[in-house]
Amino acid sequence: MAVQTGLGEPRGPWFVSPELDPDGRSRWDVPGQEGGGRRRGWRDRLLAAAGVVALSTLSGAAAGAWVADQAGAPGPAAASAAPVPAELVTAAERTVPGVVSVLVGGGSGAGATGSGFAIDDQQHLITNDHILAKGGGGAVTVELPDGRRFAAEVVGREPGSDLAVLRVPPDAGLAPLPLAKPGATRVGEPVLAVGSPLGLAGTVTAGIVSALDRQVRLGTNRHRAVQTDASINPGNSGGPLVNARGEVVGVNTAIATIDGSGSIGIGFAIPIDQVQQTADTIIGKGG
Repeated sequence: MAVQTGLGEPRGPWFVSPELDPDGRSRWDVPGQEGGGRRRGWRDRLLAAAGVVALSTLSGAAAGAWVADQAGAPGPAAASAAPVPAELVTAAERTVPGVVSVLVGGGSGAGATGSGFAIDDQQHLITNDHILAKGGGGAVTVELPDGRRFAAEVVGREPGSDLAVLRVPPDAGLAPLPLAKPGATRVGEPVLAVGSPLGLAGTVTAGIVSALDRQVRLGTNRHRAVQTDASINPGNSGGPLVNARGEVVGVNTAIATIDGSGSIGIGFAIPIDQVQQTADTIIGKGG
């Protein structure tokens, strides 16, 4: 069965692949299902054909490499992956230094981890409220990319939108990340998800904006979200989703999974216009 899960606790929309039964098994793998034999035969033939194609491709590649080598041209090394767009590399270089790991609670009590980023020069940080909730209201520590740690003040929380604002001392010296203009994000544009999945700080994954205004449950309410296929996993919560210009288009918050198996390329981020509005309200109330 499909499991709704978030980055730190269960959340996000239900999702069932059209190729799976409700229990999560492939339809052609269900014992006794009518037509199962035909489906298995078709799949076996497809796999066999794929094997032939793969073998032919490998053979052709080997032969091509030998001919190229004989002609003095580059060998197998010439067949490399498509180059990463230079603007994405630049965006990653600009973004990673401004993204932090958020550690809540710990010790003998409940604990949670996530990500966050600075939104102004007053050292205010954005993160997800569900990280603080799972941490049981424990002390919040922020770890910077250079390894320094600071105790963080919780300026305010908004469970309804799953957002929270933290503040660290001026000594942290975090530079705020630029925010994308409201309404400027487009379906199909490349994006990067930056954060600390599984505690791996400074991780960057790439994808595109898959959809806009996707209705999902975030926090205690349903909201519109930016859908992306950039890989996000537990620990990415609260981290930025940035475009090729390094501008934050959303806050990574939830994923859809099958049987809790982790990222399947369907992730959701809170749109930056909503983030900015909520942050301004929290900061205005809490200082």
